[in-house]
Amino acid sequence: MIDSFQVINMRSLPNELRVAYLGAFRGRNAPAKESGDYLKWLRFYLDFCSKYEHAPRDRDSLQPFLSKLASKRQSTSQQEQATASVEIYYEVIEEGLIGGGGDRAAPAADDPWERCFRELKVEIALRHYSPKTLQTYRGWIRQFQGWLVGKSPDEADSEAARGFLSHLAIDRHVAASTQNQAFNALLFLFRHVLKREYDIGDKVVRAKRRKYIPVVLSRGEVDDVLGKLRDPYCLIVKLLYGCGLRMSECINLRVMDLNFDERIITVHHGKGGKDRTVPLPSAVLSALHEQVERADILHRQDVQAGYHGVFMPTALNRKWPGAAKALTWQWVFPAKTLTLVPESMERRRYHVHESELQKALRGAVKRSGVNKRVTCHTFRHSFASHLLRANYDIRTIQELLGHSDIRTTMIYTHTVRSRTLKEAQSPLDFPEPLFDMLEGFAGGYVD
Repeated sequence: MIDSFQVINMRSLPNELRVAYLGAFRGRNAPAKESGDYLKWLRFYLDFCSKYEHAPRDRDSLQPFLSKLASKRQSTSQQEQATASVEIYYEVIEEGLIGGGGDRAAPAADDPWERCFRELKVEIALRHYSPKTLQTYRGWIRQFQGWLVGKSPDEADSEAARGFLSHLAIDRHVAASTQNQAFNALLFLFRHVLKREYDIGDKVVRAKRRKYIPVVLSRGEVDDVLGKLRDPYCLIVKLLYGCGLRMSECINLRVMDLNFDERIITVHHGKGGKDRTVPLPSAVLSALHEQVERADILHRQDVQAGYHGVFMPTALNRKWPGAAKALTWQWVFPAKTLTLVPESMERRRYHVHESELQKALRGAVKRSGVNKRVTCHTFRHSFASHLLRANYDIRTIQELLGHSDIRTTMIYTHTVRSRTLKEAQSPLDFPEPLFDMLEGFAGGYVD
């Protein structure tokens, strides 16, 4: 039975789809009492695709859905039932058992926008961009599709793009960075998918830029939050703060990335696909050794149970077939449950899901009483600010953070007080003799 998987904006299935689906369900001689669960899994899947901008008819959408189920601690048997449910849906679609208007969540296979999104996925993969880039670009292009009100991609032009970007600034009041993100998504769409010129000139109304100063915790506040976390989340947050890692960089660590002898961590495929090394704090050595031992024990249990290994990057699974079961490739922070791969029906281990970490951190911040907006990235901000306060060179901090541009690192100069003789002070803190001196300079008159 389905227990804890919560769905936002759950929709009822269209009647035509429900009838066709139940017919296919009975054709598989499945137990009739499970039909309700199968329909629920289908609604979960369609809602997931709608929320996270996946194409429901695309079989590649099933794997992210199952990863989401695993992050919600759904059991392997529940994932198998969900897979079977969605496979029936694919069967209904591919055999044309419903009409074009029967399934609101699944556009027609020959729809020009769906072809556009398939081409987008190919172009993103050719450039080795991250899955999050694909998800973000697809989201903005979906919004642009809605802005065009029924027009096909062939009817999209620079004038429409200008209108959409101006709408974001004027009507939706988005931040400048958000508008730039939409601009880049449309630029990629026109240049690499539609193979068309993208010239918007200076006619776009630009969102107002503001100087953003990141939230930074004091060392005491960091310790307060850490004191309310349990492992492995406490250790993860310690690495975020102690090494300046991004959340994705930390949870993607594998055993081979830890060099205890040299006390360094190697970050592979960070933002922009760049690698770098960061010092491994002495304060976490013991806890990190214990975490690797726990990962090793779990790995040996998985091997004995006949699992198929961890998820491997790109095509390494074909290049090194046995590497997925080697300890060096195991996650430092593995997920608690296995994930079912629908194409091959293999059970593989994923790393701890970011949503679990974020949920644990929100609870810890609330219990600690820290009255600041704290996210995982706040600890990276605090890492940089505390190094700067300790008089570390800004170039060194840039290298540790993996920033390509020094201007990105310079934002942290606004999070610490200046230590020069010209440090800004409030007039309330001026001593009385200073006011006497100012009156002398002003001819005895102070406005």
